[in-house]
Amino acid sequence: MASLRPTWTIYHAPRSRDCQKALKRLEQAGIEPQVVDYLSNVPTERELEMLVMKLGIKPEALLRKNEALYRSKYKGLRLNDHEWIKVMQENPVLIDRPIIVRDHKAVIGRPPENIDELLG
Repeated sequence: MASLRPTWTIYHAPRSRDCQKALKRLEQAGIEPQVVDYLSNVPTERELEMLVMKLGIKPEALLRKNEALYRSKYKGLRLNDHEWIKVMQENPVLIDRPIIVRDHKAVIGRPPENIDELLG
């Protein structure tokens, strides 16, 4: 029989303060999410497409545009959604984080209060 409890996942970078705050907020709410270090366990293109869909945003909106790599190589480029997904899959440092997923919905947990949208 399938569990009725929500499935939680957090995509994060362990050294990121924002990610640590988001994980702590989940734990304080009694949630033990599956933790994915997306820099060492890079999401596939399909997984990134699903994340973008759950976030309800365009792939380009998931980019960390303050990263030096983005500014030097991608700033000003006009790529389609699939191309941006491929860029993130090949350069996971460009994926905004943390991403918190509860079943079929997701939020970017910065600020950590964004997680409250999923807690209700």
